[in-house]
Amino acid sequence: MASLRRGGQNGLFALLLLSVVVITAYQLVLGQPDATVRYASTSLLPPLVASALLPLRRTAVVGATSIASTVLNFGFLLPVSNLSGRIVVISSIVVAVVLSLLSCWARANREAKLGRVMIARDRLTLLSVATTHIGNTLEVDTTARELVEAAVPRFADLATVDLADPVLRGEEPRPGWSGQPPFELRRVAQRSVLEGAPEAVLRLDETRRRIEDSVPARVLASGRPERSTGLEGPADLAGWLGVSPERAEEPWRRYGFHSGIAVPLRARGTTLGVAVFLRHRTREPFDADDLVLAQEIAARAAVCVDNARRFTREHRNSLALQRSLLPRRLPKLAAVDVASRYLPADSAMGVGGDWFDVIPLSGARVALVVGDVVGHGVHASATMGRLRSTVRTLADIDLPPDELLTHLDDVVIRLRFETEPADAGRESPTGGFGATCLYAVYDPVSRHCTVARAGHPAPVLVRPSGTAEVLELPAGPPLGLGGLPFESAELDLPEETLLALYTNGLVESRGSRDPDRGFDELRRVLSRPNGSLEELCDTVLDTVLAEQPTDDVALLLARTRALDASHVATWEIPDDPTAVASARELATSQLAGWGMADAAFTAELVVSELVTNAIRHADGPIQLRLIRERGLICEVSDSTSTSPHLRRARVFDESGRGLFIIARLTERWGTRHRPGGKTIWAELAP
Repeated sequence: MASLRRGGQNGLFALLLLSVVVITAYQLVLGQPDATVRYASTSLLPPLVASALLPLRRTAVVGATSIASTVLNFGFLLPVSNLSGRIVVISSIVVAVVLSLLSCWARANREAKLGRVMIARDRLTLLSVATTHIGNTLEVDTTARELVEAAVPRFADLATVDLADPVLRGEEPRPGWSGQPPFELRRVAQRSVLEGAPEAVLRLDETRRRIEDSVPARVLASGRPERSTGLEGPADLAGWLGVSPERAEEPWRRYGFHSGIAVPLRARGTTLGVAVFLRHRTREPFDADDLVLAQEIAARAAVCVDNARRFTREHRNSLALQRSLLPRRLPKLAAVDVASRYLPADSAMGVGGDWFDVIPLSGARVALVVGDVVGHGVHASATMGRLRSTVRTLADIDLPPDELLTHLDDVVIRLRFETEPADAGRESPTGGFGATCLYAVYDPVSRHCTVARAGHPAPVLVRPSGTAEVLELPAGPPLGLGGLPFESAELDLPEETLLALYTNGLVESRGSRDPDRGFDELRRVLSRPNGSLEELCDTVLDTVLAEQPTDDVALLLARTRALDASHVATWEIPDDPTAVASARELATSQLAGWGMADAAFTAELVVSELVTNAIRHADGPIQLRLIRERGLICEVSDSTSTSPHLRRARVFDESGRGLFIIARLTERWGTRHRPGGKTIWAELAP
């Protein structure tokens, strides 16, 4: 628009000068002594028109030309007999020109004031745009792009943002890095008013740049902005862009950059990078007010970049913490084949507290666990780690699923109301949260599965025929409410049954999807013929998750196995001390049949001690069971609920050494309670 206005003024200026020449010629050719005054009135038209439409300087040129032509015509060339008529004509044109100049001067002042008001309004608009447009996300590179998008084309014709490498990783630049070149920066954002230019020359593919003798280097070293209104060649442009003169040759020649501003991006006393603004299409160079405006925009953008950097650091720390608290690799068990996936939430939401676990239990059984702590961030991750450790501890004492969730509920309540000594009566930062959990125990010998949940989505069960269904389980309250019971559901699973445990982030999306649709998609994917569990995990995430989740996703798939009679041997042992020798013989014979004769001696001692302990301290039937898994599992069950305790016998004691011997000969041992009694078990290394 400005160029069109300038072109129109140039045409009008030429037209008015031409009109002066035409009027002069008209008066010379057709002018008569008696009609000269009448014709002279037309000489007033050009300066009056110029005063209304042209700048002051050009109006003065038109007026001076009009006065000169009038003086020439009426003073020397035209034969005017009346001297007073000559004076009147010349005086009239002089007065008209003076009035036109005064009118033009007043109009120019008014336009200048209006222009300053418009510039001030544009600057306020730019500040408003920068305030609302910059910092909408907590991503460093996106915030830098928002800065250049706000500046171009409202403020500059080309804008670039370079940030220190540590900033992009969420780290803080090393102290004093901005004062000692060379500087290692990354060009993270660049925008121009011309599509594809000069970005085609000033590429963004240089991941690491070292700038030394350049304007950005001086700005980083001093911490003060810099402005220039006279770029005189490719070398100057190269200095502003931090590139070689050869690369700046083409953009300089094609676009003619003439003015630039470089501003350091500083926030909270730390220099994060530098922003450069250049003009080439805009004729007006940057002035002092533009420098102040650039500093204001850069200051606001720097705070947003620093916020994004801090969030990136916390997000990565939370993610690292959570991944360190999740199992790094799942155990290989005879009970199930397992595969898992963990997908962190969208970066804007932060890392949550989802977790999963596969816990080996006694008797070749396995516990499958999936849980979700409400909230995001470091506190949610830390709480998740505490709950996972608690579940593992409770699982080691072989609690049934409903009892385990009851104890876990008490733990969550205590965590929720933890207080620091100096802040008694006020909830700690870890308070105010809740959690959900699903706990399942599968026995490959009986193919029996017991499941309980605390406000968690029910698992999907896929039978060997391919039929998929969401299990109907008692929902149970979320953890942390207290006072409400948990119930278990028991079911028998055929071999090759698939269990899918997951968190709600897989099937739910805040405000964008119906949970029922997510369940339907999950069942449909799981019911298809598939290969390995690893491939099935990827297929589930690719199909069910149509977009980046707004909550963490934990997925655990388990395909059941069964241990048949070739892996399990069971005998009923009489309640008679003489049956201990028979129990040893049965165990030795079975191990020989399994090809485990090398473990016979240790197994004899363990079986002898366990059976002797049951005969001495229990009444009723005794059962001996051997399970061949990775190693050997020895179990002795009796009808009492009293648990034995490991103790060290004194030198002259005649008893108390049995469990101590078992503990030294086996990998681990323990006791689990069952309806009508208990089972003491011990595992021998393979």
